[in-house]
Order: sequence, then C-alpha cells, then structure tokens
Amino acid sequence: MSDRPRVRHIQDADWPAIVALEAGAYTRHGLSEGRAALQSRVRASPRTCFVLDHHDRVAGYLLALPYPPFRVPDLARTEGSAARHHGNLHLHDVVVAEPLRGRGLGGHLLRHLTTTAAPAGYRRLSLVAVAGSGTYWAGHGFTAHPGVELPDSYGTDAVYMSRPWRAVEPPARSSARSAEPTPPGGPGHRPPSEYEVG
Repeated sequence: MSDRPRVRHIQDADWPAIVALEAGAYTRHGLSEGRAALQSRVRASPRTCFVLDHHDRVAGYLLALPYPPFRVPDLARTEGSAARHHGNLHLHDVVVAEPLRGRGLGGHLLRHLTTTAAPAGYRRLSLVAVAGSGTYWAGHGFTAHPGVELPDSYGTDAVYMSRPWRAVEPPARSSARSAEPTPPGGPGHRPPSEYEVG
C-alpha cells in the first residue's frame, strides 16, 4: 500500500468515489452537479482532469477545462464535446476527502495541473469562488470580477475570479467550483474541498 499521494488521469472505475466526494462536499450547499455533469466536464478535457490516490484509494479529484474568459460551466447542465482552447483554463472543481484536508493535497493537485498544462500555452486560470471562499482565492493571486454574471446554479454569493497563468501555490485546503479546501468550501468554482472550486 503506497503512503505517498499520486496524481493520475481519471479512469472509469473512479466514478463512484468521485461522485461520493463531490456530493459530500457540495450537497449541503445546494451545489452538487451529479455524475452526468461531472463526466461531461472530463470528456470535454480529459487531459486536465485528475484523481488523487492516497493509500491506494481515490482521496480527491480536480476537474479543469478550457473555457472562454468570463464564462463558466452551468452546474445544472452537461458540457458539449471537446472544449476549445481560449487561452483560459477554468478550474471547475477540486475536492479532497474530508479526513485528509489540511495536509496540502489540494495544493498538490493544483501544482500538478499547472505543471502539466503549462505547455498548452494558457494565459489565464479562472474559477468561481463559492460559499465565502473569495478571500482564500484572493490570497492566491485571484482577482474577483463581481460584474460577471453567473448561472443561478452557483447560488447568490458566488463570484468569478481569475489570475494570470503561472505555477499555482494553492491553499493547503479548499473547495473549488472553487471554494475552499475545507468546504465551505476548488477549480468552482467552489473552493477545492480541500478546496472547492466551481
């Protein structure tokens, strides 16, 4: 049994664990998307979506996909086919299992994303901060754009945020649809639940 966390691409067998982690992080906030929507985000950009294995179990996940700046996925809808590169990578969701939050695993997932996606030439990274996680994301270089209209599915306190592309030193915990690593709390985003992001 490996003690060291390992990040890898999502496989079919991972979906029950991903759905359970997502529901645990977001259902109480009315932000849970369900399996079909989550799978559609991965199909749109499988190379920027990952799971975190810890002790040979799925302990977290990160979903990111190219999205036009100042636009976001609607939590109530599935994505179309492959996402088109718009120079912006949207950190849609980061969740870490609750018992493992506060150990920097959400940051580990984000660093993996920014390292592996850097050669694609993205210029910006965006997310939707939910459940009061905006301050958390601001501390990591994200700027709020309160004038950006978001789908109702994100709730009333969600805010679109973005930052120039660079290696991310994310918070130790959060939720991204992007919220905070400790749900409320990515991507969001809800911060990653080590984050939740949206």
